[in-house]
Amino acid sequence: MSKNYKESGVDLEAGYEVVSRIKPLVASTLRKGCMGGIGSFGGMFHLGSLNYKDPVLVSGTDGVGTKLKIAFEMGRHNTIGIDAVAMCVNDILAQGAEPLIFLDYVAVGKNEPAVVEAIVEGVADGCRQAGCALVGGETAEMPGMYAEGEYDIAGFSVGAVEKDKLIDSSRVKAGDVLVALPSSGVHSNGFSLVRKIVKDKNLQLDKCYPELDPELCLGEVLLTPTEIYVKPVLALMEQVDVNGVAHITGGGFYENIPRILPEDTVAVIDSGSWSVPPVFQFLEKEGGIARSEMFNVFNMGVGMVIAVDADNADKTVEILKKNGQDAWILGRVETATGEEKVVIK
Repeated sequence: MSKNYKESGVDLEAGYEVVSRIKPLVASTLRKGCMGGIGSFGGMFHLGSLNYKDPVLVSGTDGVGTKLKIAFEMGRHNTIGIDAVAMCVNDILAQGAEPLIFLDYVAVGKNEPAVVEAIVEGVADGCRQAGCALVGGETAEMPGMYAEGEYDIAGFSVGAVEKDKLIDSSRVKAGDVLVALPSSGVHSNGFSLVRKIVKDKNLQLDKCYPELDPELCLGEVLLTPTEIYVKPVLALMEQVDVNGVAHITGGGFYENIPRILPEDTVAVIDSGSWSVPPVFQFLEKEGGIARSEMFNVFNMGVGMVIAVDADNADKTVEILKKNGQDAWILGRVETATGEEKVVIK
């Protein structure tokens, strides 16, 4: 034990306790290809064990943003790690890659082993959902940098895909059909605006509002973990040629869908093809926000958009549903007649 270091605000013994607590969580995510174990200086993975012929590695890194502030206020820490995983692996999936490994970075003002364990519990849950292994990470105790009771979390993931199966959206074209996968809620974007609405309208996170789930308080609704689409979409990619995938994150429809569109095309969205979930209607009403801005900030109930040939559209929806993933036809790609890249009708 380092007495002086502890007096400065860093408790090494608490760090050792964290490692002990999270070992079984890490072990629960192991998959074929894993090498070594927790405690090594670097996480190792044997790509050759998966028999790729011409693999391309695809990586992604992200955080959870100010959704963390909701977790702090609610004292709920066991799902925020799912968000960290989801934000990374869904991005990797958008390139057609299978997520293989994940590493997390948790920075805390004061190391509370039970809290860190809850965070990593969520990370491990997310990794299991995505089929990737938690091969390493870092917990940094940083007194003076973060207030006691607060922390930050970021993730990093690596996946692989055969080079000839890489999805770079170069195959998206006018005539393609856009298939939507529903979000589970707000996911992990737009929370600075969410928190402003909560503050300005004096909304209570521990209160149940009739417009939302009558059995969940507002804070619980907002903390609903980000959906992880990996397994059903990988199953789809084995049976259908996918032309493009857009993960609907920060920037909503207007920023993310154009990322998969070639020049001189536009995505035409049928707003009648789905019902915008209550949480977005609630935020729109309470915040007095224009519907166009809502689509520019939030996912509005659509977490991922997949572009396929028109003759594969119904098959795509069918395969996704057979794999436990709801889906519907959202719209289509058309030849552009103006500067707009997304038109919502």
